[in-house]
Parts: sequence; C-alpha cells; structure tokens
Amino acid sequence: MMHQAAAHILAIDDDALFNDLLTEQLAEHGFAVHGASSWAAAQDWLADHEPDLVILDMRLPDADGLEALRALVPRYPVIVLTAYGSVRQAVEAMRFGAAEYLMKPVNPDELELAVTRTLGHARLRERLDVVESTALRRRTSLMVGTSEALQRVSQMIDAVAGEDVTVLITGESGTGKELVAREIHERSRRATASFVTLDCCTLQENLFESELFGHEKGAFTGADKLKKGLIEAARGGTLFLDEIGEIGPAIQAKLLRVLETGEFRRLGSTKTLHSDARILCATNRDLAQMAREGSFRADLYYRLSTFVIEVPPLRARKEDIPALVTHFLSNHDFSRRVPKEISPQALDILLGYDWPGNIRELRNVIERAIILSGNSPVLKPEHIVLGTEDAERNGGFTLTFEAPPTLEDLKERYFRETFQRLGGSPAQISRALGISERNVYRLIKKYGLKESA
Repeated sequence: MMHQAAAHILAIDDDALFNDLLTEQLAEHGFAVHGASSWAAAQDWLADHEPDLVILDMRLPDADGLEALRALVPRYPVIVLTAYGSVRQAVEAMRFGAAEYLMKPVNPDELELAVTRTLGHARLRERLDVVESTALRRRTSLMVGTSEALQRVSQMIDAVAGEDVTVLITGESGTGKELVAREIHERSRRATASFVTLDCCTLQENLFESELFGHEKGAFTGADKLKKGLIEAARGGTLFLDEIGEIGPAIQAKLLRVLETGEFRRLGSTKTLHSDARILCATNRDLAQMAREGSFRADLYYRLSTFVIEVPPLRARKEDIPALVTHFLSNHDFSRRVPKEISPQALDILLGYDWPGNIRELRNVIERAIILSGNSPVLKPEHIVLGTEDAERNGGFTLTFEAPPTLEDLKERYFRETFQRLGGSPAQISRALGISERNVYRLIKKYGLKESA
C-alpha cells in the first residue's frame, strides 16, 4: 500500500468552506492536499502537477461532473463526492471509472478509509502492470557458496543496502550482477516495495525512453494511451538498470537529471514529475574508459560510481562450484523426475575449466548434462559438454588477418564466424560463446548481421 506521506491529492469542490475542511482532515492523516474551486482551476494545477488521487465534486460551476470524471479517470484514481447524489448518478460515476462514491457530508473516518483504500488499489494495479509488462527472469543464486570472494560481495551488500545511494555493479557477463541488485533491494528498507528491472540493450532508444519514463497519449505513432514508465512503477522501491553502458547520450543526460534532482518527464509531456525510486545499475563494460573516450558522460559516470560492487568471475571462486552444481540439480525442472547427482570425475572436469561464461555457462552446462544423462541418476564425464568441446565437434576454425588485428577485430571476426556456423541462431550462439542472449542480440546489431527467423 502507498505510504500516506507520499500521496498527493487534488480536491475539486466549489464549496470553499467544505474544501478547506476536507484539506485539513486529510492533512491530519499525513496526505498532501491541494484544493481547487473550479474545473478550470483544477486543469491549471494539473498542467504542472501529478496527483496520486483526485477527489471530485459532481456539481461544479464550470463543468459537468461526468465529463470532468471522464477526463480524469484515464490518468488518476478518482473519488466522487456530492450532496446531490442518486442511485442513477452513482451508477453512472462508477461506470465512468470512479473508484469510490461518497455522499456529503462525509464522516472523516469514512473519507480517510476510502482514500487509503483507493490509493492501495491503485498501487496494486501498478505492481500488476509491472508483472504483466516485464518478463520474469529465472533467478540464479550468486549467494550460493562460501568463498572469500563471495563473502566480500556479501559484506559490501550489507554495508550499502541500508543507504539510499546509487550503486554501480560491475563484472563479466553471467556473474550474477542482477542478483546482487536484488540482494541490495531485499536487505534494504524498500524490500516490501517493487524491484523493477529494465535491460538497457534490448530496446531501441525511443522505446527504451518510453519504458523508463513513460509517455503521454499521442507522444508518438502507436501511443494510443498514457503509459507510466518503470521509474514510476518502482516508486518507493528499486529500479535496476542492467547494462547501463549501452544507453545513448540523450538518455544519459535525462538519467543524470533523475539522479541529481529526482525529476523526469514522460515522453510528450512538459510536466515535471518526481521519482522516489532507488536506482541500481550494472555493466560489464569499462565505464571509466568509455568516459575518457567520450562515449559515456563523465559526470554521469562519477555520479554512478559513488559506490561500486565488483562481482567476481566464477574462475576466481571455483571452490563454490560444487555448491552451485548441487543448487542447480536440486532446482532444475528435469531433476524432479529423476533425482540427479554428479560423479567426482564429472565434477573434476568442471573444476578444471575456466568458465568464460561464468555462472550462466555453468548453469547451461548442467542443464545440458541433465538432458544427456536421460534416466541415469548420476551426471558422468560423458554428459559434460564444455565450450571447447563444442568447438571441436563443430570442426573448429582458424581466423586469418592480413595485418596484426586489434582485440576488437578478433572479437568481431570470431563472432561473425560463430554466427555463420550456427545459422544466426541467438540461442545456439549464446550457448556456444557462454554469453547471454541479450549480448548476442547487441552484437548482431553492432556488426550489422541478421538473426535467423
């Protein structure tokens, strides 16, 4: 439920005495209330403000109550008040989208209950919208294990979780940076509110901006209704921006404004809104180097890097591999039919590998081994297929250059060769290279390739 102190209410009523009384009553319960004595005054105020709730008198001097209600309900929850109520009018108001219908004079306790209930329902709808619009990701637990490297990360999480500062989480792809963000959220005072994730490299810039900040109806082609952004959905909770190094200059500037002032605007709007979301970011790129090169704003980098948590690669915490394997085996859908364990010989193979794809690659190897093992209760060496073995089974390949290549030349040629051999399938490329599919999509776009249908 939305905290009362965070809720802003607009009360529209032409009865000045009643409006003052209403404002005082709600203010005593911790709400911030603005009174408007006409529809015109309300519209002027709404041009620059965004209330959490509107209380509307059905008889105004300059507007029909139902028409005013029709204009308000697409944007705000509305409680209708009237001294001239009727069953027909009540039915009409509810049909037009009113959240509550109360008769004047209103008992203060009844009013406070209606306001609290309406705000709570509105907040619940926002959370449901987030669940419906954001794909839920399978959570792989980084916190499985007892290595010193893992314990250092846990200690840093404990140190920063209780502070509302921005945190930059760095590390290679597949190390579990999103889980670290979730752990920070869950150990914080915001744990009962929403944890909202936005991947910065899966959407075009204008769509990304719409997802983050929201948009007004008509802001662009296809924007047929108002949409609140994820920064609003994370109000009171945590917004996690994954792969922050992928955002462009325009978004960088707007994100810096949010971090410095808490202010933002929806696409197509001149109205300034305020964010109450804690922002956590993650990247597998060298933002400091990008800032020196000018591809990432230096002022934004300094703002993000106030507190940095570096997540270690799996090769730096190999002693956690047995516990991670046990975790995967006990939580995998395939293991529910035939309980699985791993043989010492198979485990030795895993311990001797460097895991360029980190925990994500280990999980994929275990999932594949479970499938290959069939009804066998034990994962054996023949069931373990690592990235190097995949290359050998596909015949391997050699890269040749006319001149000494740069590291970027090597990366691009290797990716293009893998892309061609695997028919442009992002899923197969992801498994072969030990990187996430979102990074595969990013590289496909970067190198101007076309994925398979």
